[in-house]
Amino acid sequence: MASLPEPPDRSPDGRAPDGRAPDGSSAPNGYAWIRTLPPGAWPEASAAQLDACRDPHTGVVDHVLGVHAEHPAGLAAHLGVYRAAMSPTPGLPPVDRELIAVVVSVANGCHY
Repeated sequence: MASLPEPPDRSPDGRAPDGRAPDGSSAPNGYAWIRTLPPGAWPEASAAQLDACRDPHTGVVDHVLGVHAEHPAGLAAHLGVYRAAMSPTPGLPPVDRELIAVVVSVANGCHY
């Protein structure tokens, strides 16, 4: 029986076999490592979209949106799906839509 080849030093996204990021940091709680840019480093094409998503009380952009900073088209798609799913209708107000989203996330094992 032939032996299996040794795994590469890094995965295609730059993580080490133990999950460490290229800078040596490890993902918290075993979550996937995703490179993110701080707000001052956002490309112009996504900065305006992300600035419009800031929480009006805290000024913070949700991490799940910030991960799209390097891919403005992906950010636009994410926002489009979110807005379509969460837009109020006469029979289902936004708070009920949020509750449904939480139940679906729990059912799918989603941690955010």
